[in-house]
Amino acid sequence: MKVVIFCHSLESCWNHGNAHFLRGIARELLRAGHAVDVHEPADGWSRTNALADGGPAALAPADRLVPGVGLHRYDAAGPDLDRALDGADLVLAHEWNEPRLIAALGARRAADCRFLLFFHDTHHRAVTAPDEIGRFDLDGYDGVLAFGEVLREVYLKRGWGRRVFTWHEAADTALFRPLARETDRDLVFIGNYGDGERDVELKTYLMEPIATLGLSARVHGVRWPEAARAELVARGIDYAGWLPNHRAPEAFARARVTVHVPRRPYAEALRGIPTIRMFEALACGIPLVSAPWDEAEGLFPDGSYLKVRDRDGMTAALATVLRDQDQAESLARTGLAAIRARHTCAHRVAALLDIVASVRGDRMPAASARPAAPILGAPAETAPARIAVS
Repeated sequence: MKVVIFCHSLESCWNHGNAHFLRGIARELLRAGHAVDVHEPADGWSRTNALADGGPAALAPADRLVPGVGLHRYDAAGPDLDRALDGADLVLAHEWNEPRLIAALGARRAADCRFLLFFHDTHHRAVTAPDEIGRFDLDGYDGVLAFGEVLREVYLKRGWGRRVFTWHEAADTALFRPLARETDRDLVFIGNYGDGERDVELKTYLMEPIATLGLSARVHGVRWPEAARAELVARGIDYAGWLPNHRAPEAFARARVTVHVPRRPYAEALRGIPTIRMFEALACGIPLVSAPWDEAEGLFPDGSYLKVRDRDGMTAALATVLRDQDQAESLARTGLAAIRARHTCAHRVAALLDIVASVRGDRMPAASARPAAPILGAPAETAPARIAVS
């Protein structure tokens, strides 16, 4: 099967977390024997900022991160759809595309029954900016892939798309796995500032507990404003800027605990949807403490992580995890087992192929859900026993 993906960027993850999941999906599709082509704008916002932030060396070539993928960049005129769709069996169009491209793909699908076309939404705009999603013409699409049940319900209620399926994000376990490293800090947080969507929460659940406990901590992320960076420094927290996603497992391996701070739209409106960083952290075998969110879909079994209600709860939970090695090991072990059992990109590819089969009315070979092999160039050593935090 030939799968064609239209997205904002596969190469750049600068303030673009969707690249994490799409890389893993492309990798698992290739591993299952399918061909994958990806089309993205040559001057996309994420790629342009990544180059400005870290220079050409900051962007690991996509053919190294996802060996075998066909990566095609198009200019302002848009992609050549005749060439891009030639021989396509399945087409995925991510919601971070221009409305004219979404409409053009739908028109092509309406005129050509040889491929299936799905719209893929991994954002909160359907709730926070419905007019932006409402601009998309989805009439020609075979279905919508929504990254949570509550988002699926929004699409159904608004009449967007003829079929809507829940298709959660997951960990790309070829990259995200436990590594054998010496820890050199208590806590690491990897996350962008979020356009004011979690400014209060970052102070309440990250900065203040770290300062209260006097922890050695490092923060990675982009678009942190000068005032927020100054506050980190004032609290003794190391701000280390952008960390390309393929380097995040190393950062997790060198810390004893991490924190999940969901953005306000997810905590308040999109119940049941964690950020992809939560899947990735658990896949690396690091204990995780989370600020409040409504785990309405029961994605993780009890004991996978600690959830707190307020600042004092976060402070107490971090102190306990750092003091009690048995609890830290139990959290890491349970969280990792949950990812391997249910939340790898191999699981999501298997689900995707089942969705495709249900729409076509026939059966297609599903991808194996076994853990992915490490990719070329990634750190080779894993540490099943180093789930223990020392």
